[in-house]
Amino acid sequence: MRWIRRCLCLLPLLSVSALSHAGVQLVVDGVDDPLKAAVTAGVSLSQYANRDVSEAQVQRLYDRADTQVSAALQPYGYYDAHATGKLEKTDKGWRVTLHVQPGKPVIVTSVDVKLAPNASALKPIKAAQRGIERLKGHRLDDEAYDTARDALNGALTANGYLDARLTVHRVEVNRGDHSAAIHLAWEVGTRYRYGQVHFEGSPFHPGFLDRYMPFKSGDYFSQDQLLKFQQTLNGADYFSVVNVMPQIDTARHGIVDINVQLAPAKRTIYTSGLFVGTDTGVGVRGGIGKRWVNPYGHKWTNDIVLAQRLKTLSSQYTIPLPSDNERSLNFGATYRDANTVTSQSRTLELVANESEIWHNWVRTLGVHALTGSFDVGKTPDEPESTPGIEHGSSTLIYAEGSLSRKQADNLDFVRRGWSISLDARSTAGDLLSSARFSEITADAKWIRSFWRNNRLILRGSLGHVWTDDFAALPPQLRFFAGGDQSIRGYSFQSLGPQNSYGRVIGGNNLIVASATVEHYFTRRWGIATFLDAGNAFDGTNAHARIGTGLGVRWRSPVGLIRVDVGTPINDAQRHGVELHLVIGPDL
Repeated sequence: MRWIRRCLCLLPLLSVSALSHAGVQLVVDGVDDPLKAAVTAGVSLSQYANRDVSEAQVQRLYDRADTQVSAALQPYGYYDAHATGKLEKTDKGWRVTLHVQPGKPVIVTSVDVKLAPNASALKPIKAAQRGIERLKGHRLDDEAYDTARDALNGALTANGYLDARLTVHRVEVNRGDHSAAIHLAWEVGTRYRYGQVHFEGSPFHPGFLDRYMPFKSGDYFSQDQLLKFQQTLNGADYFSVVNVMPQIDTARHGIVDINVQLAPAKRTIYTSGLFVGTDTGVGVRGGIGKRWVNPYGHKWTNDIVLAQRLKTLSSQYTIPLPSDNERSLNFGATYRDANTVTSQSRTLELVANESEIWHNWVRTLGVHALTGSFDVGKTPDEPESTPGIEHGSSTLIYAEGSLSRKQADNLDFVRRGWSISLDARSTAGDLLSSARFSEITADAKWIRSFWRNNRLILRGSLGHVWTDDFAALPPQLRFFAGGDQSIRGYSFQSLGPQNSYGRVIGGNNLIVASATVEHYFTRRWGIATFLDAGNAFDGTNAHARIGTGLGVRWRSPVGLIRVDVGTPINDAQRHGVELHLVIGPDL
């Protein structure tokens, strides 16, 4: 029994000994990443950093290092690489230092790509072919070669050459003169065309979803078109699942059918929420909508907004039209009760328009009927009989056209993007209208990140209205300045021409320019400084007002929250600070 106790007593010592590995510390110099990383990964010694190794083992591994270094650098075009080094015993095990000399690199001196002329004439395939040809004159790199070759192979498949086969793929290396020649050849076969498109799980009449197809049966197959098809079906907001699948495995005689698997989304949508904005005050919004009303895909949405200074009730009915550019007829009605520091209005607007994607712009053409009453130059708490308040009512029938477009790398938080919106509206003389008018507006925004954690945001607005009776125009057709999206440091629509009583009644011109710089000190929190300038005015004298200030930014779970504190500059009539709060996307 005593010898058993002695063995048990020795177990902790044996455990300590087992944990004390005589590992190998590998040091590589003479090259930088990625060559250094390749050498480290390719040398067997690197596998023994935390493993026990005997002197005989480490010597054998060290002797193989030169050959392994040479093999590790060949994929990077270095065929004469070798290494010298030193093997040392240390208190913690072994230290191996490798001095790598990569030698002269192999340069690609010729590239020979053979393709059928009809295939190489297609732009995507020609671009991929040029990607291979651009390897000429550069160091031979296996990864770059594989990427360029696979890109051309993928371009052939993506453009309908589903049977394309790589018949020659050879790289000839001449170590003597450090040169390489690339030889590639494809048999492209038949270029496939679309066959039948089959929809599974659609709740609509046969043929309805054909309007979303950017191609027709008999057109040449294109993966880009299929991707656009899937994106368009997703954007139609009818389905929770959209899978567009070409039946390549069963394609025959140059024809490939397309299966589209669909799962309808929830038909009725309910929305609600609280919101706050310095232009509107605290409010609630709610809505109910039908993603589709009938088997023809008609949509119907209804929304209500109840805020301190804005109340709206709106309804819109949408009829999709046969087209691959999201064309639709839209009919809407909106009741609006708005109160600002300079006006109050109660209007009913009826709209009928057609919208579509036109050269990557959203184009809308339609007719509006606007009727209602309004008080201009009136603050919210003043009685209507106060001298200087201008009362009006009007009915206006006018045509409107608009173009809008935006691009962004990430709509939730834009680092590189822009938006433009152009609008024009006009009555047909005084036909069915209280006054004749024509109006144009333009809004633009530009965002760029710089120095990683900073953003520059530029914004501008222009507008002009021609009319024979300015007093008949409701506030939404006049121009005011001031507010969150105008000139910060001034309250919403508090700037503009004044009447003889000194009350702001709006103008027929608008110019606003803004610059904001944001710095984010964490992923979600940042600070901002801004300078806004402009005014609403009559004639040619803008009397520009300037506002500046500081702000805080928070990328919250519900969207970007902007809190700004602004103050007027060099304005004898306006003093103090104004708080501005905006929640929502950049564009």
